[in-house]
Amino acid sequence: MLCTYPFLRYLCTRERANGSRPFARLQFFIHNYFILKTFEELGVSEEIRRAIEELGFEQPMPVQEEVIPYLLGNRNDVIALAQTGTGKTAAFGIPVLQRTDSRVRQTQAIVLSPTRELCLQIADDLKDFSKYMDGIHIVPVYGGTSIENQIRSLKKGAQIIVATPGRLIDLMHRGVAKLEAVKNVVLDEADEMLNMGFSESIDEILAGVPKDRNTLLFSATMSREIEKIARNYLTDPKEIVVGSRNEGAEHVNHIYYMVNAKDKYLALKRIVDYYPKIFAIIFCRTKRETQEIADKLIHDGYNAESLHGDLSQAQRDLTMQKFRQHLTQLLVATDVAARGLDVDDLTHVINYGLPDDIESYTHRSGRTGRAGKKGTSISIIHTRERHKVKAIEKVIGKSFVAGELPTPKEICTKQLYKAIDEIEKVDVNEEEIAPFMEDINRHFEYVDKEDILKKIVSLEFGRFLAYYANAPEIVKPTTERAKRGEARKDGKKTRTRGQRKAESGYRRLFINLGKDDGFYPGEVMQFLNKNMRGKQEVGHIDLLGKFSYIEVPEEDANKVMRALDGKSYKGRTVRCNDADDRKRGERRTRKGDSRDDFGKYEKKSKKRDRGAEAKPFKESGRKDDWRQFINNPDIKLVGEEPDFSEEGWARRRPRKK
Repeated sequence: MLCTYPFLRYLCTRERANGSRPFARLQFFIHNYFILKTFEELGVSEEIRRAIEELGFEQPMPVQEEVIPYLLGNRNDVIALAQTGTGKTAAFGIPVLQRTDSRVRQTQAIVLSPTRELCLQIADDLKDFSKYMDGIHIVPVYGGTSIENQIRSLKKGAQIIVATPGRLIDLMHRGVAKLEAVKNVVLDEADEMLNMGFSESIDEILAGVPKDRNTLLFSATMSREIEKIARNYLTDPKEIVVGSRNEGAEHVNHIYYMVNAKDKYLALKRIVDYYPKIFAIIFCRTKRETQEIADKLIHDGYNAESLHGDLSQAQRDLTMQKFRQHLTQLLVATDVAARGLDVDDLTHVINYGLPDDIESYTHRSGRTGRAGKKGTSISIIHTRERHKVKAIEKVIGKSFVAGELPTPKEICTKQLYKAIDEIEKVDVNEEEIAPFMEDINRHFEYVDKEDILKKIVSLEFGRFLAYYANAPEIVKPTTERAKRGEARKDGKKTRTRGQRKAESGYRRLFINLGKDDGFYPGEVMQFLNKNMRGKQEVGHIDLLGKFSYIEVPEEDANKVMRALDGKSYKGRTVRCNDADDRKRGERRTRKGDSRDDFGKYEKKSKKRDRGAEAKPFKESGRKDDWRQFINNPDIKLVGEEPDFSEEGWARRRPRKK
């Protein structure tokens, strides 16, 4: 060990100079090369060790090494922060299984997850770990499928329930899920559950379990939402951090391509074509956009499928099964697929636009670069999203690379080499093809070898060559600053900024609540779902200091406005209007609401719109409004018209004494 000391000191010095955390790196180095513990040393039982060895687990991963002995030896609450793909399921699953008494049929542990996919995955993993544990029954319960089958499974007895909050609440109300004997509660991806509006459901679930329970919280980042959960639900928790608190995956490269909005799909095609062996998830913001992009890719000949909330549970399960088996090359998905889904050998994550919150980006990018492998997170953005890149860089501690879209020539060269490589690596079964060789030789007897090669390559390569021969040009966008500079050179003053328009199929709504009111994305979703009495689909969210804009599907807009307008939030009366309705700025502030926030915004907007074409004055309709007579000769006057030629016609009458 002494001989390595100078090298370790050098490693620390170098890492400190690079601005990273040397001791975290040093800890990782020592763990991997000097102190490799076994699961037996961590206290894992023989039955579980046998099962995980069959699954390929040789040594525990850092998060498992930290968490497992603590949970097995103590009964304290835990917050474990570790990046996706680091083995968090095994970290909480192994201790929970080992502390479960198979002789007792009552429910002893519950695991809460935000999505159906993650719920099923956790349940499958726990079943694999408990393969040689007799009498352990693990039941997943989630929405979108028959509740009757889940009721029958629970009545048979389930020591461990893996559930989404909504479905578990339903089963509790029916008296089927009985939690009075629960000793362990696991909140996996708890921040996402809050963002999805499950706060009240979690409160109700935790109120139904004994107070002397063990609460385990696992997350990739330490966000404001996580800190809130820790304050409300955990007692004197031990924080276990593997790596840094808010660090992106270690082996992921981050690249962004800036294009005009109309060229986003063309850019996506170029990126996919440039990586012939790509195996990727393409994240979209809305269900509508997800389906549209998937349909376009399929139409253009790509091996792609969609995954979003409008699909049935059977469809989603089949889609994920095909993707895990590498039968599907491109999965176009909403953020429902970003939470905890393990897919081996994912080469790329493509963000078809950046998400609103940094935690979502962290989870998205964490789908690749797992288990020590390299991965790439690509973001296709427009000029208005450039500030999001800077914000993400600060949190994950890594810099994005500004990429240049590959040229048609570069793409065709890549695809040509791929076609040649596939032809070279074809395994020929001599016995099977022998009966046909005579006919094949006769067919190609007089065909030149070079012509045969051209034809074979063209079969694989021709589609790309045909497309990129006349491919539309993708013009690099000009930033607002550059546009203003060009305008100044031309001696013109222009104003290109304006109010953001809603995405196709969505309507933009105004709410008189903002960041100053503690109105953040999680609170927005909770407030919406509470008043809509169910989960409400939401698109883009713009949060400002004193007011906010949200986008909802057009068919839901009127219902949302009726549900929110007039409600109370932290003592304030809520106003919710159509953001595109120009008359909303004329509405007076309600009693008790001292701030006419939107009116102030309207004034600023009018200043920004100076130079625009003036709109004709609209008559107010008031009898005493003198402006109604201007430029309106058709208005009939009451009484006789005075003689304006008479001197003194406009003199004020003397007051009576």
